[in-house]
Amino acid sequence: VQLQAFGGGLVQPGGSLRLSCVASGFTLHYYAIGWFRQAPGKERERVSCVSINGDRIYYADSVKGRFTISRDNAKNTVYLEMSSLNPEDTAVYYCAADQHVYLSTNPQQYAYWGQGTLVTVSS
Repeated sequence: VQLQAFGGGLVQPGGSLRLSCVASGFTLHYYAIGWFRQAPGKERERVSCVSINGDRIYYADSVKGRFTISRDNAKNTVYLEMSSLNPEDTAVYYCAADQHVYLSTNPQQYAYWGQGTLVTVSS
């Protein structure tokens, strides 16, 4: 069972990135998914979460209107589309999955975590 996050990189302010969360060994369709991030010297914070059926979605106020979470069940992947990026979005982004909650913004309720992908927003 493995979860991997991809897609980070260096982007200029105002730019866009798409992060991917790919599962191997299990089917993401049956799991709630969360994206979290941790900036240097700061605590981990929730970014966006999607329920098992995809009918409920949470966005942190800081990313609302700029980030979009989506599922592609055929590819066993969850995406985080990020636009209008600013330096405050710089962080390591992690995806997490759990099948015992329908939707959760609490990182402690997620059993599986990806390795993280670094997003740097800088000119």
